[in-house]
Amino acid sequence: MSEAKINPYLLLAIGVISVSTSAIIVKFSAAPAGVLAFYRLFFTVLLMTPFFLLHYVKELKLITVKDWGLCLLAGGFLAFHFILWFESLNYTSVASSTVLVTLQPLFAFLGAYLFFGEKLTGKSVISAILAVSGSVVISWGDFKVSGTALWGDLLALVACALVTGYLLFGQTIRKRLSLMTYTYIVYAMSAAVLFIYSLIKGESFYPYAGEEWLYFLLLAIIPTLLGHSLFNWSLKWLSTSTISMAILFEPVGAAILAYWLLSEKILLTQVVGAGIILLGVTIFLLEERKLKKALKELRKVEESSGVPL
Repeated sequence: MSEAKINPYLLLAIGVISVSTSAIIVKFSAAPAGVLAFYRLFFTVLLMTPFFLLHYVKELKLITVKDWGLCLLAGGFLAFHFILWFESLNYTSVASSTVLVTLQPLFAFLGAYLFFGEKLTGKSVISAILAVSGSVVISWGDFKVSGTALWGDLLALVACALVTGYLLFGQTIRKRLSLMTYTYIVYAMSAAVLFIYSLIKGESFYPYAGEEWLYFLLLAIIPTLLGHSLFNWSLKWLSTSTISMAILFEPVGAAILAYWLLSEKILLTQVVGAGIILLGVTIFLLEERKLKKALKELRKVEESSGVPL
């Protein structure tokens, strides 16, 4: 593999900072959660469309009816992830909300165990217990501040579970579709779900002040296209585990930005709870990396010996 012209760790760091801005931009916006999420994905799809039509549109012919259904389910889960996460930021702090959303790997581990029959390991269980304990510490601290903050924490946790569902649905589809085609279809379907949701709720799509349109566009460009595109680019040079570990710094970046830009105070319980959660998720990701490496070695032995082990 040739060397990257730009340091992949530098671009990975830019990606983490980019996704860290998401909660800050949402806090600045006064638009309803459904409308804000709709425009985020709507503008993302618009910006992706020329590239998709030039290079990937032929891939649509390969999609089965079952995969269209799975894409729709994934899009629905993503839509309600955004609704609940954006809504959570109306009640709780950026620090608490983003930390709780980082529990995604643990929810994925639970989903893989329940739906794909993946085995549990002792370290995985310990990491889950630590993460839950950290969530309790954060929630207890927020509850002491106000009951509404606790409600925001609960919304963030449900949002985390929903985005995990979105990833689990995509797990099988991604084996048959390119990342670009899958992402484009799911984002488009998610935008359609958000449009219908906002219509039913009677939320207005216009008029909005100029700065609101800027927030909609910034959400599409910075955390969505720039942030996640840099993560996807980094996969060519860095391991998935490295990128997953780097994403754990998102709540740290978001909390620092919230402190500077929104004057949000950071509570001791948030620091302690976040530390426990990040420790738990780190243990889980390291264990997952170890298991994948062992499985890869086992497959090599099987291929060389011709005997299944």
